[in-house]
Amino acid sequence: MAYRIALAGNPNTGKSTLFNLLTGMRQHTGNWPGKTVIHAEGTFRSFDQDYIMIDLPGTYSLYSNSADEEVARDYILFEKPDVTMVVLDATALERNLNLGVQVLEMTDKVIVCINLIDEAEKKGISIDEKKLQKKLGVPVIKISARNKKGIQPLLVTLDKMVKNEVATKPYHIQYSEEMEAKIKQLEPIVQKTLGNLYPSRWVTIRLLDGDQSLITAIRKHMEKGKQEVFHIGVSGSEAKCH
Repeated sequence: MAYRIALAGNPNTGKSTLFNLLTGMRQHTGNWPGKTVIHAEGTFRSFDQDYIMIDLPGTYSLYSNSADEEVARDYILFEKPDVTMVVLDATALERNLNLGVQVLEMTDKVIVCINLIDEAEKKGISIDEKKLQKKLGVPVIKISARNKKGIQPLLVTLDKMVKNEVATKPYHIQYSEEMEAKIKQLEPIVQKTLGNLYPSRWVTIRLLDGDQSLITAIRKHMEKGKQEVFHIGVSGSEAKCH
C-alpha cells in the first residue's frame, strides 16, 4: 500500500524543489483531467513505506478563482490525500499562512513545512516553530529543501502521521458573531445533506460566500460516484440545501 501525499503551497516557496528532492527521477507529468494545468506525480520510499506524492499547482488560495485553485481544492476535498504537506516561505509567513489556514479548514492530516529557513536566517528572521505548531494545531517542521536540511525530521513526522501516531487539532478561523451565527444555522443542513463526505464547516463557509464553482464540483463528484444527487441554491449571503 502506498500513502498519497499532497504537496500544497504558494508559487515560489520551493514546493517543487521538495517534490524533486523526495521523488527524484521517479516522477511523471501530464495534465489534470479536463484542465490545461500541469499534473506532477512521483513516488518515494521512507521507513519501509511507499508514498505517492502529488505536487499540486502553486496557488495563493483555494477559493476557485482560477483553474489552478480549483485543481488544488478539488484534490484535497475529493481525493482526500492521507497527508497534505503545506510548504510555506520562511521569509514571507504572513502571506503564505493564508493558504495554510485554508488547508487546515479542509483536513486535519496536515504537516506545515517552513521552507527557505536558511534565507530567513540570512535576513535575521527567527521562527519559533514550537509556538507556531501549538497555534496551528498540526506539526510544523523547518526545512531547507535546496540544502536538504530538516528533511529527516520531516520524514519521521510523516511516518508517524500515516500511522496515526500524531494527534492534530487544526486551527479554524473564528469569524464575526453574525457570520458564526449563520454558520451555526446552516452547517447542520449541510452535514445532513453531505454526511461525513466533506468538511461541513468549510463547505458551509464557502456556500455563504456564494462559491458556485464548489457547488458544481460537489454535484459532479456525487453524480460520478452514483450517490444521491442534491441541489444547493445560493443567493447572496444565504444558502439553502434541498
